[in-house]
Amino acid sequence: MVTMDQAAVDALIALLDLEPIEVNVFRGRSPDEDRQRVFGGQVAGQALVAAARTVEGMSVHSLHAYFLYAGDPTTPILYEVARIRDSKSFITRTVRAIQHGRPIFGLTASFQRSEEGFDHQMAMPEGLPDPDTLDDFRTRMAPWREKLGPWYDRPRSIDTRYCDWRTPDDKEPRPPVENVWFRANGTLPDDPVLHTCVMAFASDMTLLDTSVGPHGGSGVGDVFMASLDHAMWFHRPFRADEWMLYSQDTPSASGGRGLGRGLIFTADGALAASVVQEGVIRPARWSR
Repeated sequence: MVTMDQAAVDALIALLDLEPIEVNVFRGRSPDEDRQRVFGGQVAGQALVAAARTVEGMSVHSLHAYFLYAGDPTTPILYEVARIRDSKSFITRTVRAIQHGRPIFGLTASFQRSEEGFDHQMAMPEGLPDPDTLDDFRTRMAPWREKLGPWYDRPRSIDTRYCDWRTPDDKEPRPPVENVWFRANGTLPDDPVLHTCVMAFASDMTLLDTSVGPHGGSGVGDVFMASLDHAMWFHRPFRADEWMLYSQDTPSASGGRGLGRGLIFTADGALAASVVQEGVIRPARWSR
């Protein structure tokens, strides 16, 4: 019997399985949810899928993306891939996500053929609680179930566990760091490209929130936030359906923007990816 959470993971897999329309052109859809705009991690994950569909024998090692306009969740998104470079060691692709005749998102991804080289990494933070001892979303947010309505009850494809959870009502300034365990909330197929795209999807879920914490905001209702740009570098193999630690910090907030950085470690301490994101952070009365 398939659990609700595994069904949500299966729905995420289907969401990332783009429809080929023409050579270098793909179509993606949005989930049937009550959203004002498309979740940034969704369009980033789908764009990376589109780029990867034009590459063979190499793995993505970096991506750089800009969020241009809010996506319309009621309309399919077209992804146009341009083949910028094809060499023996590296391949580069750019992707434009298009809705209503204009680009809403742009991504450049670089792929590399596997090779040996120097190897070092920063160490994983020590002394953090085991993810299985921490509350999942439903447990954390149970006191706000009535306020959250249907959003509380819907299955979640990504399981997030906060090492230092603060409630949405806690308006005290927080340290400029946040450690979050996450994984797909079920089993994924053995496809490295899919695991990379699921990580890209999940990487947009908590990082920008970190830049609000030092100012006493929770990011839940009291602040308008929207991703502006997002960059990732993939270092070592991982599975997105196994626990990973997202060690995040925020070096700066100014001019209506916040910057977040993150290192993603596997449970055994291997540094799998690095992330940097900048986004709009404003009092909720403002708009983008």
